[in-house]
Amino acid sequence: MKTFRPEAWLPTTKKEVEARGWDYIDVILFSGDAYVDHPSFGAAVIGRTLEAMGLRVAIVPQPDWRGDYRDFKKLGAPRLFFGVSAGAMDSMINHYTANKRLRSDDAYTPDRRAGMRPDYPSIVYTKILKEIYPDVPVVLGGIEASLRRVTHYDYWQDKLLPGILKDSPADLLIYGMGELPLKELVSRLQAGTPFHEIKDIRQTAYLTDTVEPLPDDINLFSHEECLRDKLKQAKNFKHIEEESNKQQASRILQKVGKQTIVVNPPFPPMTEEEIDASFDLPYTRLPHPKYKGKTIPAFEMIKFSVNIHRGCFGGCAFCTISAHQGKFIASRSKESILKEVKEITQMPDFKGYLSDLGGPSANMYRMRGKNPDICAQCKKPSCISPVVCKNLNADHTPLLDIYKEVDSMPEIKRSFIGSGIRYDLLLHRYADDNLNKAAHTYMEELIARHVSGRLKVAPEHTEDNVLKMMRKPSFELFGQFKKIFDRVNKQHGLNQQLIPYFISSHPGCTEADMANLAIQTKKLHFQLEQVQDFTPTPMTLATEMYYTGYHPYTLEKVYTAHTKEQKLAQRQFFFWYKPEFRRQITQALQKIGKKDLIGKLFGK
Repeated sequence: MKTFRPEAWLPTTKKEVEARGWDYIDVILFSGDAYVDHPSFGAAVIGRTLEAMGLRVAIVPQPDWRGDYRDFKKLGAPRLFFGVSAGAMDSMINHYTANKRLRSDDAYTPDRRAGMRPDYPSIVYTKILKEIYPDVPVVLGGIEASLRRVTHYDYWQDKLLPGILKDSPADLLIYGMGELPLKELVSRLQAGTPFHEIKDIRQTAYLTDTVEPLPDDINLFSHEECLRDKLKQAKNFKHIEEESNKQQASRILQKVGKQTIVVNPPFPPMTEEEIDASFDLPYTRLPHPKYKGKTIPAFEMIKFSVNIHRGCFGGCAFCTISAHQGKFIASRSKESILKEVKEITQMPDFKGYLSDLGGPSANMYRMRGKNPDICAQCKKPSCISPVVCKNLNADHTPLLDIYKEVDSMPEIKRSFIGSGIRYDLLLHRYADDNLNKAAHTYMEELIARHVSGRLKVAPEHTEDNVLKMMRKPSFELFGQFKKIFDRVNKQHGLNQQLIPYFISSHPGCTEADMANLAIQTKKLHFQLEQVQDFTPTPMTLATEMYYTGYHPYTLEKVYTAHTKEQKLAQRQFFFWYKPEFRRQITQALQKIGKKDLIGKLFGK
């Protein structure tokens, strides 16, 4: 069993800084989350990355933003800059339900305690730091800042907001995964370049009074134009999404008032060496000792899991992963993965069970284009919607090899797959029969050996018109996958459950579509549990459709349920099997002229 001394964690207090004998700090990070020294938590990743460059780094987790600001003053000013992140989630999703009710707990806080961060910490923390230390640069990062880098719809205020740099006085914003831009920034600062002169680092954005245009710049409609015309906001999104998913992206400019937000193009996907270097840093993989005796649910959920790649080429309309991590897959080496598994086996309460060997989507490890030149010209946000790209090498063999190596380790009793599975990748018929055989073998292996009682998959809907809006495959594929799941279960004498996820009120979805969803899932003998109402999050295709009423790619009008009554009218169909919903569902079907569906839903 591996144990750690207190100094194994990055310092969080003046006392911990002094214990290291430091008389200055290079970078101080402020995070809306508790400090968990683990590669799934952004502040830890950034802190360890900077430490590996020889910098002295401290972290202030969940600072108190009320009162005398003592948490913001306790470590003084850093030599290079402050780093600010709201945490692993957008603060508004963290704080509020889809119905805009305040949540009573916070998974990223010890003992789920609510109220440990403000709404929009990216703005609040930065304003406080600039008030106290006006001359010290602030670098903004994390998913909240990343997804709000240009004009975006905010569901909780129900209005269009400007890029976050207009409200947050940060000097630089890093979007996406932060290691590469941060390394570049630090290298330039250490070489003597003044912070305010650094404007061209990839994957960064800044607000400026003047900008020298470049030939390939994409000029978005200004924030003010978007406020006046929703169609212009929809047109903007198409450019933003395409440039987020291109290998040779252009710089994006957007005026807000008399200033301009400049968004530099992203870095290429991390190489195997680069992503290994990030995951191989000396994490303790544990919460800071200051939380001893307290439970941090977000850590408990992932402490025995391993993330084997970044990126997702699914391009789902409601998902933020492609906007933050991109569609190109960056995979770790087998050696790096096995090293992390070995470290997990030495954790104090490890009992031999890995909860997940996955990623944004579990089965995209090492997948890429067969011909890189084709990928270099591509600007589609998805490699599998509306059809699986012929250039995609969707070989599941490397993943099977990882599973085999992990399961052969004497300390491992079972390894489970907790991340989402893309069954459309498994059921597609490829021209290369070796890919078909590998996909078939993967399905058998997954279902027989890597399901922890329940396998969760995400068809999201049953109706083709809605699935098309979602960029999800036909529900027929889910039916095919269920048959295979049931067969393998029976073959191996298993009693595992298949748990499908569904969304109501997604743009393009009507009450009639929800009624058909209820009928289709009834035929498959499902009484749904894993359901959610669509929540608009910044920088997704679905959110743009929700706010603007247009599809950004076709500019056709799209119906979306907006009011609480419209949303509840759709959501009730998930629970058709509960007696208390029968009367109101019957009335709803009569009202929308779908009496014929009443018998299908409530008949034998």
